[in-house]
Amino acid sequence: MLTVQELKALPKVELHCHLDGSLSLKAIRKLAQMAAVELPASDQALRELVSVPDDIEDLLDYLKRFDVILPLLQTAEALELAAYDVIEQCAAENVRYIEVRFAPDFSTEKGLSVSEAIAAVIKGLHQAQADFGVESGLLVCAMRQYSNQRSQMMFKAAQPFLGQGLVGGDFAGDEADFPTEVIEPAIKTAQQLGIPMTLHAGESHCAHNVMAALALGIRRFGHGVALGGHVDFQKQVSEADGVLEMCLTSNLQTKAVKNLASYPVAELLANQVKITINTDNRTVSNTNLTKEYDLWQRHFGITKSQFLEVNLNAINAAFCSATIRQQVIQDLQKGYAEN
Repeated sequence: MLTVQELKALPKVELHCHLDGSLSLKAIRKLAQMAAVELPASDQALRELVSVPDDIEDLLDYLKRFDVILPLLQTAEALELAAYDVIEQCAAENVRYIEVRFAPDFSTEKGLSVSEAIAAVIKGLHQAQADFGVESGLLVCAMRQYSNQRSQMMFKAAQPFLGQGLVGGDFAGDEADFPTEVIEPAIKTAQQLGIPMTLHAGESHCAHNVMAALALGIRRFGHGVALGGHVDFQKQVSEADGVLEMCLTSNLQTKAVKNLASYPVAELLANQVKITINTDNRTVSNTNLTKEYDLWQRHFGITKSQFLEVNLNAINAAFCSATIRQQVIQDLQKGYAEN
C-alpha cells in the first residue's frame, strides 16, 4: 500500500472538479473581503459553513453549502482569483491536467455577462498555468432545471472561447426531475456548436440518464454510480468506450450510494467500464485527490498500476489538444516509473 506522501507525489489527471465547490479557505476569505461579506473568524467555523458533515440527508442538503460561495463569485476579479486558487491547490498534488467546470449563469447576478464570466475564469486558469505548470481546460455547466432556451444561449455565448481555454460543456443539476430527454434540445445545440460534452448522469439513482446520454453520442458521464447492478448497461457503456467520472467521497455524502459496500467499483471493473477518480468539490466534500486515492486503495484494493490506468483513462477521455494529451501521457508514464 502506498503512503499518503507517495500518493501525493504521483502525477494525476482530474476531469470532474467544480470551481465554486473547490475553493481554499484562504481564497474564500479573500473573496468575502472583496465582496464585503462577513465570515466566521475561526477557520473551524468557516469549514463547518462551507463543508458538509458525513450525516447530511441527500444531494439537496449537500448543495446548500454553495449558497455561501456563489454570492462571492459575481465579479471578473473574483472568478479569476477562484480559478487561480483551484490550480494552486492542484499543483500541490502534482496534478498534470485538470478540467475545471462552472456554471456561468450563476455569476451574472451583479451585471456580468456569461461571456465575461467565462473570460474571467479562463484568465485565472491561464495565469495559474503560467505560474504552476498545470495544464487545464474549462467546462461550462448548463443547469438541468433551467429552460432549454437559457442553456442554448449559454452554449452559444461560450462557443467563441473554444480553443482559447474552453474545452467542453456539461449539464449539472436536478437529474431526477429533469432527465436527459428533457434537456436533449440544448445538448444537441452544444454538439452542433462543436462543444464536446460530458454530462452529470447516474448520480441520483437514475441509470437511464446515462443510457439516454449515450444514445446522444456522449461518452463521459459525471458519477455514473447508478449503473451499479445494471450489467447490460455497463456492457453497453464499455462497448461504446464510455468513461465514468467517479467521485467517491461526494457520492457517499450525497447518498448517491448507501455505503462503501454498495459502491459498484468491482462490477464496473469486471465489466471493463473505464473509470476515473475525481474530487467533485474539494471544499464542500473536504477532500482532495490524495485523500480520494487513499480511500480507493484502502477500500477497493486499487494498486499503483491501476492508478496509472485510471489516469490514462482520464487523459485519453479529456477534451484537451493532442499535444497536451501526449505530454501528459509521458508525464504519467515517467512519474509512475519513478515513484
